[in-house]
Amino acid sequence: MKCRFCGYSLHTLFLSLGSSPLANSFLSAEDLHKPEPWYPLEVYLCDNCFLVQLEAFESPDTIFSHYAYFSSYSESWLNHCRRYTHDVISRFNLGPHSLVVEAASNDGYLLQYFAEQNIPILGIEPAHNIAESARKRGIPTESIFLGKETGTLLAEKKGYQADLLIGNNVLAHVPDLNDFINGMCALLKPNGILTMEFPHLMNLIEYTQFDTIYHEHFSYFSYLTVEKVFAAHDITIFDVEEIPTHGGSLRIYAMHTANNPHRTERLFSLAEKERQAGYNQPEVYKSFHQKVSRAKEEILFFFLDAKRKKKKVAGYGAPAKANTLLNYCGIKQDFLEYTVDKNPCKQKLFLPGSRIPIKEPDHIIRTKPDYLVILPWNLKEEIIKQEQSIKEWGGKFVSLIPKVEIV
Repeated sequence: MKCRFCGYSLHTLFLSLGSSPLANSFLSAEDLHKPEPWYPLEVYLCDNCFLVQLEAFESPDTIFSHYAYFSSYSESWLNHCRRYTHDVISRFNLGPHSLVVEAASNDGYLLQYFAEQNIPILGIEPAHNIAESARKRGIPTESIFLGKETGTLLAEKKGYQADLLIGNNVLAHVPDLNDFINGMCALLKPNGILTMEFPHLMNLIEYTQFDTIYHEHFSYFSYLTVEKVFAAHDITIFDVEEIPTHGGSLRIYAMHTANNPHRTERLFSLAEKERQAGYNQPEVYKSFHQKVSRAKEEILFFFLDAKRKKKKVAGYGAPAKANTLLNYCGIKQDFLEYTVDKNPCKQKLFLPGSRIPIKEPDHIIRTKPDYLVILPWNLKEEIIKQEQSIKEWGGKFVSLIPKVEIV
């Protein structure tokens, strides 16, 4: 196995989570009678560039051409997008003369706010079902995978070049990292701005967020590594923000290096913080598996204790991260009776691997569980506020990451 960025041979195992199905391969009732493919879930560290990465067992076409994740079901995420839109329009003087392009634009959750300001937009979304949903909302969307060939086609043949090019939570999802960034380079105007958001590897390690590791996430980035990745493509990061989304993410601002952009002080501060913490050395990566093992023991103790006490335990949410956690810990329906999700595309299906049924949220009121486990822990506050009714029968909320906490 070679590093997907620098081509260096990979020898250092960062973490093994056993094996798991694809995290978004939800099952129908008919699928329960069929064999289910599982793949090794092993994460490696590149000793040369310190990119943390998985081997790609399935093609992007298999994983992303039809997808179950719709971004518009989280109000806190939409609020985050509204704030971002307001800030970048003001900071970079965007208007009707500008073009905003988003790679992995999902259902138009973000571009809708630029459209409200009469700013021309284009979404690029490879999942055909989600792209069609965006188009029905009036968001012009190309249903393709972005790479050098498709990015060049959009720029040269169709005349799309972005004043602002956005990539939110997509950088981890591309197995051919260099080709994807080449596609972004082709789409970005000579003086255009690139912003990208992605989970920060430093938070993954510090807060034991092992469940954010799954087959659809091919790479995990520190700032020091992502700076190298873009510099290799003549893209210079000139600013960075640490933001709270997805358990702690980075938002980078970048331009073509030829523009010689002024780089902010907070960028240098973050780079120094990572160096001080050892993210440019292999040692910091080698103890993570011990933290994950202890987290697994704590999670299993909660479920075993609840079962001994004959407590009814249900889940809230069916995010991809839940499937890593449940399958790694061996939790099935005998410990977690069901989970619920607001996304109707997931309701009446079953979680991959654990085969726990997914119900509509009203099922909580009908069954009155003693514990409601919040599986998308990054949305904990939003869900607790939304499901206050469980207090009527003495129900309690439970989060499992970074540690088991009963609220």
